[in-house]
Amino acid sequence: MTQGVKESFGSPGGSLAAKVRTLATSMTRSMQRVAEAVANDPAGCAALTVTGLAELTGTSEATVVRTARLLGYPGYRDLRLALAGLAAQQQSGRAPAITTDIAVDDPIADVVTKLAYEEQQTLADTAAGLDTAQLGAAVTALAGARRTDVYGIGASGLVAQDLTQKLLRIGLIAHAHSDPHLAVTNAVQLRPGDVAIAITHSGSTGDVIEPLRVAFEHGATTIAITGRPDSPVTQYADHVLTTSTSRESELRPAAMSSRTSQLLVVDCLFVGVAQRTYETAGPALAASYEALAHRHRTNPR
Repeated sequence: MTQGVKESFGSPGGSLAAKVRTLATSMTRSMQRVAEAVANDPAGCAALTVTGLAELTGTSEATVVRTARLLGYPGYRDLRLALAGLAAQQQSGRAPAITTDIAVDDPIADVVTKLAYEEQQTLADTAAGLDTAQLGAAVTALAGARRTDVYGIGASGLVAQDLTQKLLRIGLIAHAHSDPHLAVTNAVQLRPGDVAIAITHSGSTGDVIEPLRVAFEHGATTIAITGRPDSPVTQYADHVLTTSTSRESELRPAAMSSRTSQLLVVDCLFVGVAQRTYETAGPALAASYEALAHRHRTNPR
């Protein structure tokens, strides 16, 4: 659905386009058509009545109203006013958006350009949709945790390892688990004051949901990093951090696009925790750097 949403990074319509991409999986196909229309042409849609927009998108007036509400507006009138304001802000003469579909016979230079653009858009969408209140609460929990367990499978497992390595370097106790049996076994040992983090783009990976549920039931503070804010994993999460749901293609699977947004969230968590614990984090970082420095020196022969 998001193929047609072409707002560039930093553009006035970027936040609306990002919201449309994030909520796409929560919409019916008819609602997606309405959302895509308003994100792509706010000026044109602002000039339409609810009936006109319904006719333009081949949907019903009720669908238009439901879409407006899902996008955060009390009704279509409020959405229409917001679109009019957005249209007034937009500058003319923007460069045409890049089409990010990668063909099998694309030159490598085009592949680089398209992937770079898509990565940039993924980061922009994630930043625009990230709930900073939830992020702050997650940082507070991590900064004071006795121990942190992070669950992830496949590409999300690599992100889980990245986060635990960062936390270890600032002196915190953290473990990454990609084996579901070991994850549950460790989750049983958690208690209040501990933190458990589940990383799953789909939000429905059973091997990640199960240990988070166990940790939740044992009183640990739980955090879900997911591209689906209404997915099953969130029912066991005290804090939900939503990542961008970038469009999947044949040569760019979901594992690639989700990893980019997950790493941004992980970096935000790490920097936030390092700030909160700087008196101990600073010396720990220096000590870990010094301990590894000799491995990066050239040994004279």
